[in-house]
Amino acid sequence: MAVIERTPPVVTKPSPAGPKKGLRKYWHLYAAISPFYLIFLGFGLFPVGFSLYLSFHRWDGLGSMEWAGLSQYQYLLSDSDFWNSIGNTIIIWALATFPMIFLAMVTAVMLNSAVRFKNIYRFAYFLPNVTSVVAIAIVFGSIFSTNFGMVNAVLEAVGIDQVAWLNTPWGIKVTIAALMTWQWTGYNAIIFLAGLQTVPSELYEAARMDGAGPVQTFFRVTLPLLRPTLLFVLVVSTVTGLQSFSEPQVLLQTSSNDSTFAGGPGHSGQTMVLYFFQQTFDNNDFGYGAAVAWGIFLVVVIFSIINWRLVQRRGD
Repeated sequence: MAVIERTPPVVTKPSPAGPKKGLRKYWHLYAAISPFYLIFLGFGLFPVGFSLYLSFHRWDGLGSMEWAGLSQYQYLLSDSDFWNSIGNTIIIWALATFPMIFLAMVTAVMLNSAVRFKNIYRFAYFLPNVTSVVAIAIVFGSIFSTNFGMVNAVLEAVGIDQVAWLNTPWGIKVTIAALMTWQWTGYNAIIFLAGLQTVPSELYEAARMDGAGPVQTFFRVTLPLLRPTLLFVLVVSTVTGLQSFSEPQVLLQTSSNDSTFAGGPGHSGQTMVLYFFQQTFDNNDFGYGAAVAWGIFLVVVIFSIINWRLVQRRGD
């Protein structure tokens, strides 16, 4: 009987592809995505890192830098003008954000109902967000003008005295907040509408069968399911609202010797970003301006975290 000898198969181990071989093999893919990273590095990451480095120096933009250490931040903590800008920004943000969220949610609920010409309404509500902020600010400056404004004309028609909207502290804040509310209500309404369309209709039918009215259905069904959308809207509104610049700058620009970043009479409309521009470009203090920018970043992060925690806790 013949014995057949079997030789074991030879197992060849694949050679590990080193980093150099991987780069050579997929170089065209890396080259295709490289423009984004190069642009981000040059115009995003590098300026952020340089601003942090600059905040520890004194520099007027032309001469040599002088090491200042933490003195810029120490002065920032005791700078009354910076704290005034923080207070102005928070008040304007609160006056604009909470009415805007309420109006956006009401508008989204109305758009979500069965009405004709729904797409036309969506376009009309979204239009203010894509309109030039400068153009909107000029129009609102005319509407809230003390002598010839439409708002004062309406107040006079109902027997109320005129209000110097752009010359009093609270009038300035209300005007800026009204502009921001008008600009962002439609944008957030579209976001809320997208969230409403993800709510299953079976839940509404079950709520109606249980005898729930429209108000109960909204607070017991719609609002809890819109919590992720509400969180997104609140955080985005916080980030954009606390960095407001164009609205007060155009509304309160002056032709006198005052700074165009002063924020109106008594600095009542000077937001944090306006104060940053004033220190950086009016005073040519780029080092302190960088410190102000990082102070703004810290304030925005703190308020975003607070809003996120509040919405999360209410949903638990």
